[in-house]
Amino acid sequence: MPARPFCRYAIYYTPALGPLAQFGAAWLGHDIASGAPTAHSQGIEGLPAPIAELSKAPRRYGFHATIKPPFRLSPGASQEALIRAVEQFCADQPPVALDGAELARLGRFLAIIATGDTSALTRLAAHIVRQLDSFRAPQNADEIARHQRPQMGAAKAENLRLWGYPHVMDQFRWHMTLTGKRPARETAQIQIALAPIIAPLLAPPPVIDALSLVGEDADGFFHLIRRVPLTG
Repeated sequence: MPARPFCRYAIYYTPALGPLAQFGAAWLGHDIASGAPTAHSQGIEGLPAPIAELSKAPRRYGFHATIKPPFRLSPGASQEALIRAVEQFCADQPPVALDGAELARLGRFLAIIATGDTSALTRLAAHIVRQLDSFRAPQNADEIARHQRPQMGAAKAENLRLWGYPHVMDQFRWHMTLTGKRPARETAQIQIALAPIIAPLLAPPPVIDALSLVGEDADGFFHLIRRVPLTG
């Protein structure tokens, strides 16, 4: 069977099937593992707006933490070759245990973030950004403009030039996005409502035991292609 056509690819961390993955799919209304819509969570009190509205922006990406940001395949590259490269990479890398994870506000949105020493996770992400860069087509003008910001610092600007995305290498921060940008008052309300639900899902903290190759379809939704264990 031929590979399904995708317009972009990315390397994510997606949790294995279990309570955390189930919560993420239900919150976002999109199950990245099955590639299908799913019913939103029920019975969460104290939210400032319907879940479908709060989670609209991150929905199409699925419940994940980005490791290598979305990219178009370079000319001559194939999905099959990319799968093999991800498998070879993961065979050489050990799992990374997070010191901790918590629900937090990042600017105007809410996410699950890694806490404690994240240096091993940052090294893993930087390594795969470099290792798979030959599969990434060069950024076009529209893609560069989409990521540029007036106050972007020199490090982020250099990352954008070299790697096609500002938040990589030493600017990388592991997070699993739950909402789009909301007013500060609303973000605080959402955090209060979700904290007692999410805290038990993060105890013990997640172990980054696999990397997920995902693809973006023509409608902009990301789908799991293969979840590859880290076995090095």
